[in-house]
Amino acid sequence: MNNNVILSCAITGAGETTQKSSYVPVTPKEIADSAIKAAKAGATIAHLHVRDPETGKLSHDANLFKEAVERIREADTDVIINITAGGGGDWVPSESDPTKGGEGTDMQTPEERHKPVGMLLPEICTLDCGSVNFGDQVYISPTDWLRKQAKLIQDAGVKPELECFDTGHIRFANQLVKEGLIDGDPMFQFCLGIPWGADADAETLAYMRTRISENATWAAFGIGRMQMPMVAESVLQGGNVRVGLEDNLYLKKGTLATNEQLVDKAVGIIQSLGSDVMSPAEAREFLNLKDPNGKKA
Repeated sequence: MNNNVILSCAITGAGETTQKSSYVPVTPKEIADSAIKAAKAGATIAHLHVRDPETGKLSHDANLFKEAVERIREADTDVIINITAGGGGDWVPSESDPTKGGEGTDMQTPEERHKPVGMLLPEICTLDCGSVNFGDQVYISPTDWLRKQAKLIQDAGVKPELECFDTGHIRFANQLVKEGLIDGDPMFQFCLGIPWGADADAETLAYMRTRISENATWAAFGIGRMQMPMVAESVLQGGNVRVGLEDNLYLKKGTLATNEQLVDKAVGIIQSLGSDVMSPAEAREFLNLKDPNGKKA
């Protein structure tokens, strides 16, 4: 069991959730304010996407990331910032010509995905370690692109969180480590329950955590109703956890949640198991991260 848990909160995500809940933050100010409230509730890390302030849909605008990050950094409440570097990877084949992307396709190059990370130098950024059927579309991350992106992240001095949606992603993440593209102890995030990736259950988690090196740290999350069960299961199996409105909108059946409420509930689960939540300062030292001023902790 993990007695000192890193708790991440995924603040807004990229999905079509703003129409389902008014609590999903949209503007940079709303995203920053929600991250700060989550940190006050006990979150160690705030994981950030940004949205178009006018439409609420996913945006890749580096200036929106800049505003959100600057607002968080200027706040009195400390939290580690983790920016998505998944960017545009959504592919929906055109019905008239399957060699071309149809409506819903959103693709970015490795350089475009890296732009907000390179500009803002957060302590952590995600690296989605492979392609996967993602609902009714395909998320595309070719291996050569990932090698290029890993090198960009490495050169920026940012810690990559190796997001794995299926077991093959772990194999490739381990290959990146072997090739010297990941510095220090690798940091994994097991993304569970997304159709059609790895299941959100104890058996799948147990298998995935055995496929990484002993010096690696790991966390896991489940989506929807499996969010809180996977908090408990991850702690019991020795890992860290993630909650937040990116992955789940409900505090309980029929009751919409805020990010800080989800964090507070996760803190309660962690503490009920006899564990504590790491502070941002403790996690910076544990993970050997840069501090917000760009220096090693």
